[in-house]
Amino acid sequence: MKNKKYLLATDLDGTFVGDEEALGRLLQFFDDSPDEVGLVYVTGRHLSSAKSLIAEEGLPMPDLLIADVGTSMYQSDELVEDLDWKARMQEDWQPDKIAEIAASFPALKRQELPDDRRVSFTVSEDVGAVNEFKKTLEDEAISHTFIFSSNRDIDVLPFGAGKGNALEYALEQYAMDGVKLLIAGDSGNDQDMLSLGYPSVIVGNAQPELLKMEPCENLFRANENCAGGIHEAWVHFYGEQRESLA
Repeated sequence: MKNKKYLLATDLDGTFVGDEEALGRLLQFFDDSPDEVGLVYVTGRHLSSAKSLIAEEGLPMPDLLIADVGTSMYQSDELVEDLDWKARMQEDWQPDKIAEIAASFPALKRQELPDDRRVSFTVSEDVGAVNEFKKTLEDEAISHTFIFSSNRDIDVLPFGAGKGNALEYALEQYAMDGVKLLIAGDSGNDQDMLSLGYPSVIVGNAQPELLKMEPCENLFRANENCAGGIHEAWVHFYGEQRESLA
């Protein structure tokens, strides 16, 4: 990854994955390009779920997998965990206390996960409970990062987690200096990485919360959905003939 001049950091569901034909065109475009494009998958899925999706969809293995909404990170084809990031995520992390507080809000249904790197919930009807839950965590001085997305999903993460912070760490540790980067996403848990200031794309099928983001120079709003929107944004930022930018 350190030797790759170009890098795509993308959410999976609804962004990289979701339109098989468009994804095929995007991957062929990258294959035909004069410079190899590195891949970073940045997903809310946990490791085994992400691996299953990669296998089911026949996705290329990434150079780096950032999973669990930025709370875990794995590198190389063997997906070896970054233990420094893991240790950082465990500092002041109180998942049991968070779950205990959440239990007093019947509208929150806890998601079943293989570990407690994050504590996640779905809410269907009483959306007002989300703000009450968030305020209670703050009042109890629980160190955390709170993300509500798709008007349904709550992710309570360690303080300093999230896709944006994880991606910044990954770029510092693993990417070439001056790498030409495109970040892609479709929902609220992508917002922090889309706001880093790098060339970024909100794909055409994005959730309403992303459509409310303030316009800025490096934030592209695609017309095409999923991988088609990524392709559209790549051409917008880097053109069809990228060797002239090398």
